[in-house]
Amino acid sequence: MAQTPKPDPDVLDAARAQTRIDLAACHRLAAQFGMTDLIYTHISARVPGAEDQFLINPFGLLFDEIRADNLVTVGADGEILDDPTGLGINRAGFVIHSAVHQARPDAVCVMHTHTLAGVAVSALRGGLLPYTQHAARFHGRMGYHAYEGVAVDLDERARLVRDLGPHKALMLRNHGLLTCGATVGETFELMYFLEFACRAQLQIQASGQSVAVPDRDAIQRAAETFDRAAGRSSPRLWHALLRGLDRTDSTYRHLPPAR
Repeated sequence: MAQTPKPDPDVLDAARAQTRIDLAACHRLAAQFGMTDLIYTHISARVPGAEDQFLINPFGLLFDEIRADNLVTVGADGEILDDPTGLGINRAGFVIHSAVHQARPDAVCVMHTHTLAGVAVSALRGGLLPYTQHAARFHGRMGYHAYEGVAVDLDERARLVRDLGPHKALMLRNHGLLTCGATVGETFELMYFLEFACRAQLQIQASGQSVAVPDRDAIQRAAETFDRAAGRSSPRLWHALLRGLDRTDSTYRHLPPAR
């Protein structure tokens, strides 16, 4: 049986450095676009070449304080492998993020938010409604997970994974939103548009006027169009977002010293 070739150390180091930079940038962008809940939500990314490890924000830093060099490395069982700040992690973050990373090899990044719009829509019996093109992106492509209290019980991981299913978006009832993707950029893009769809829905419903609900076939066609375009558009959008960050504050790029 042929052995799997070992990755080139230089290539692996570069991939790990880029993952750190991208993950730090994602936190900064979440802060920029108002998708934070003080220190209480999380964004994580799997460590390249170490499938049982992931990076996550330390418990105690605001998202606009996150840099590539202060992320915490966590193992599959929640053990902290590297913690530059000594702040540790929020257990609820480990429960939710480890569940997705362990069950979905395609989920390189996981983003979870408690925004006003996301929490509000998650508490509506109808959930996200197909009122807008932004919402169409998630038509038949989002799971729902019933509220079980603060997510500190490891047993909840199996139910989270079950309710996420094959999708890249999950609405946690009475709690918030979750997206995952093959890249940090894809994950952020999904969250941005899911958040936008929730905000738009709440404004539409608050108007008190009757809603021009799109035809179901049109919504389905729109969802399929987004599916086809996702792989092509995400890298362009992510690079544009990074350029924007670099124009204002590039400190998110600070990497840990080489070992």
